[in-house]
Amino acid sequence: MTKLKEVLVVEGKDDTKRILQAVEADTFETNGSALSQTMLAQLKQLQATRGIIVMTDPDFNGERLRKLISRAVPEAKHAFITRKQGVPENAGGSLGIEHADPAVIQAALAHVATGTDHFEAVIFQSDLLAAHLIGDQTSRQRRERLGELLNLGYVNGKQLLKRLQLFQIPRADFIEAVAQLDQELEGNQHER
Repeated sequence: MTKLKEVLVVEGKDDTKRILQAVEADTFETNGSALSQTMLAQLKQLQATRGIIVMTDPDFNGERLRKLISRAVPEAKHAFITRKQGVPENAGGSLGIEHADPAVIQAALAHVATGTDHFEAVIFQSDLLAAHLIGDQTSRQRRERLGELLNLGYVNGKQLLKRLQLFQIPRADFIEAVAQLDQELEGNQHER
């Protein structure tokens, strides 16, 4: 089993249990979506000594936590799962890391990125519009599938460009993923 040097930042004890089925790691539990100044100071200290990887749930509260941590600790790394990968087996449960398959967690940890990585932008807002990833009735569905294809996790229209840049997705990979997305959706329409 892989041993992580960095501390994984998760939302709760059920997330920790699932993480430990996938990798050997120490976790820092936020115990929900609120972060005190003390906790933020602790995360800064952990980043300075060991590094942290934020792995929150693919939902609104998880993204909120991710943003709070990123503002306080811009060097933090991030790992993402998709909404589909965090769906509970039993209906009625909440979406989260605790429902992800250990292989999904391992794959997410193999594709981490940091918010301080600087590079030249190669994908622009106009590309998102042209690919119907924003500003279209099908945009949400298209973004969710693109997130799966490029290992970006769940993103809304405002986050997509930033996430593409964060993960330094090459333009060729973006174009290829959009083409695959178009083929899949075209195939689905012919089946109807």
